This record gives sequence, structure tokens and C-alpha cells, in this order.
Amino acid sequence: MTKQYKNLVNGEWKLSDNDIKIYAPANGEELGSVPAMSQEDVDYVYATAKAAQPAWRALSYVERAAYLHKAADILVRDAEKIGAVLSKEVAKGYKAAVSEVVRTADIIRYAAEEGVRLEGEVLEGGSFEAGSKKKIAIVRREPLGLVLAISPFNYPVNLAGSKIAPALISGNVVALKPPTQGSISGLLLAEAFAEAGLPAGVFSTITGKGSVIGDYIVEHEAVNFINFTGSTPIGERIGKLAGMRPIMLELGGKDSAIVLEDANLAKAAKDIVLGGLSYSGQRCTAVKRVLVMDSVADKLTELINAEVAKLSVGMPEDNADITPVIDSGSADYIEGLAKDAEEKGAKAQTEFKREGNLIWPTIYDNVTTDMRLAWEEPFGPIMPIIRVSSVEEAVKISNESEYGLQASVFTNNFPLAFKIAEQLEVGTVHINNKTQRGTDNFPFLGAKKSGAGTQGVKYSIEAMTTVKSTVFDIAD
Repeated sequence: MTKQYKNLVNGEWKLSDNDIKIYAPANGEELGSVPAMSQEDVDYVYATAKAAQPAWRALSYVERAAYLHKAADILVRDAEKIGAVLSKEVAKGYKAAVSEVVRTADIIRYAAEEGVRLEGEVLEGGSFEAGSKKKIAIVRREPLGLVLAISPFNYPVNLAGSKIAPALISGNVVALKPPTQGSISGLLLAEAFAEAGLPAGVFSTITGKGSVIGDYIVEHEAVNFINFTGSTPIGERIGKLAGMRPIMLELGGKDSAIVLEDANLAKAAKDIVLGGLSYSGQRCTAVKRVLVMDSVADKLTELINAEVAKLSVGMPEDNADITPVIDSGSADYIEGLAKDAEEKGAKAQTEFKREGNLIWPTIYDNVTTDMRLAWEEPFGPIMPIIRVSSVEEAVKISNESEYGLQASVFTNNFPLAFKIAEQLEVGTVHINNKTQRGTDNFPFLGAKKSGAGTQGVKYSIEAMTTVKSTVFDIAD
């Protein structure tokens, strides 16, 4: 019998009346089950969280930071154990899975230290009335209350930790809703926080079926802030359900790599393949289309093909570069994009190949803007090359996307690179490197349908706090 995992609720580990079985995407192995919470279960999570918040808020930043540092230490200690489960649960290479856990510990530590450094300010001023008294305002940042953190399957530990730690250090309490496929990993992350001794109710977890609790956890009046990473359609729905409450959304992308004539083509090819196809392309920041000048397109395509040929294809336990995508629905969608491109004249550099959820990496050259692959996010190991005749055309195609997460520009003409960066409608532009999340002290954000709000530890702390100003008059 496989293990029944439990939710952390008000400091206790609890089952629910029903459960959800979790299977490995790579081979269908049953990995265990997680509770399928009811709406009443959610009510209890939220009620105990709200009750725990005043005492947690009353602690100093240093006291809260001590809990986070301890949780980070436990994650490092258990990185291989958690990584082994994560690798199977989301079909990620074992080494990459372990690395994700360690990086999460680093984020938690950084959030703890950033919280300790959080500063308010004292302002002096007066009204615009003649002879008014001098005023002083003491400006502080205060927690919002209960943060609902909803994490995605592709980084079920890292993109949970990056939400939880800034919220907790700020004095908020947190309810984590991990993805169904990735929920066991999320509960293992919760074990680290529980062992660190967090007071009951400060951090709890919610697992369950979207049809039962999906809207309910968002609409619930107890929630003060919603931090979501996932697909754009779900993010848009969350935005509508949230109403007046603040949200942070990290959604889809169609990140462009623009390659100019004077670029280091060998470096560009390596960065494009690594940035586009690692973890089978299942990253919001993956390079999802290449916009290359006609004059160097043949050479760049040749170099990209050579890099793709170096990639290993196989199972997560083998640390393969390309592993099965998360489910058959995703594989079907990717195959549909490939067929549409081929039917409309795109040239596959290798024959499209699929076995179950495992899709071999495929580059499509001569992709045109009437093909779905030019616009839709595959979230898989296929990549289009679109040939352009000018910088203006490259910028135009990039900006016509409904998404605006990131872009890359490959050129040795740095004034031109910065000019292009100004014109691109995205949150981040990388010059001579792949699109990527970046270090956690950098801002991370998307324009248009790629998201709302700014992440990065400092920015996340600011988003999950509010400013309160206390003003008094100075006596004459």
C-alpha cells in the first residue's frame, strides 16, 4: 500500500474523508495519495490561520527569521529525500530536483535576512494652510493577514518557497495550495516548516480537487492576498474572483530570442537550446521562439541542431535532459502544435517523435506567423525558428504576442541592444543570454497576459505588506 500523505492544519497532520492518488508521469507508478479537502476543511484551515496571525505578527523580524533559517537547514538536510520524490512526481531529472530543494533553502534564508533589513521611515511636513503646525509621520510596513499561495507543477518546491518565505517574514500567515501533480512535494516542504517549530496555524496546506475547492479557496473572505503561479486562463479567473483584494500572478510566456547578424552565434545557439529545452521546455521563462535575421538564419539553425543533438532523452532517474512531459493532455497539445506547423510548411529539423508522454526535442525552421507555434505556448520540447529581415520586424512580432514575460537579444552592438530592450513589451530583457528567472534579489514580472505584480524577495515582501502612516503634530 502506498503512503497516505496528510495536510498540515493548525499544527497537526490531518487526512480528509476522500483522497487523490498521485501517479508518476514517466511510468504511471502510484506514488501515494493526498487528502481531497472539502470546503468545510478549508474553512477550518482559514479560521485557525486567522486566529494564529496576531501572535505571529507580534514577533520581531529577528524571531520570525529564526524559524525560517531552521526550515532552510532542514530542507538542505533532506534535499536528497525530497528531491527523489519530486523527481518522480513531476518527471524532473534527479539532480535538478535536488538542486531545486537546495535553491529553495537559499531563497528562504535570503527572505529571512531581507525581512530583518526591512525599514520604515519618518517624514516631516505640514499642511498647505498658512500657519499650520509642523507634522511628523511614522511610516511602517504591516502584514496583510492571510496569504493564499498557489504553486505550479514544474517547480512545486521552489515556487512555493518563494511565496511562503516572504509572506511569513512579513508577519503574514500562509495557506499553501500545491498543484495536484506536485502536491506530495509541497507537503514534504511543509514538513520542513513544521519541524522548524512554526506556531500552529501560521502555515497550513490545502490539497483537493479544483472542482470542489478551486474557486472556494480564492473567493473566501478570509483571504487577504493571493499569490499564484500557473496558466494564464486560471490566472485570469483568479483575478476576477479576487475582486478588490491584491494579487500577484506569474503566468504564461512566449519568450523571444532575437538574434542579430553580429551575434556570437555559437553562444546564442547554446543559450537558446539550454533556455528553451531544459526540463523539456516546461518553464514559463523558456525560450519559446527564435527570431533570427535572414542572413545568419542558416548558420544559427545548424548550430542549434548540433546543440539539440547533444541532449539526452529518457527518464528522470537517468538525469536525462528531456524527460516525459507532465501528462498526456500536455503531450497531445504539443503534438497538435507540431502537426499544425508541419501542415503549413514548417521544416522539422528532425522527425517529430513521441512515446507516451515522452517527446523528443524538435526544432522547426521556416515557421511563419500563420502557424499556431508562432504564438501559442507549447510548454514542451519543441521550438520555432522565425526568419526576419529587420530589427523592426523582430520587435513587431515579439510585441504582437498576448504575453510579455521575457525576451533575449543577442548582439555585440550594445547601444542597439538597449534600444531594442526599451521597445520590447516584456518584464525582463536579457542581453546575450537565455531568458531565465534570474537571481532572487532581482525583480521578476510580466507584462500583458504574463502576470500582475512584481516578485523577487524584496518586491514580494513589499507586495504582501501595506503601508501605515501614523501622523502627529509637533507642539509649538
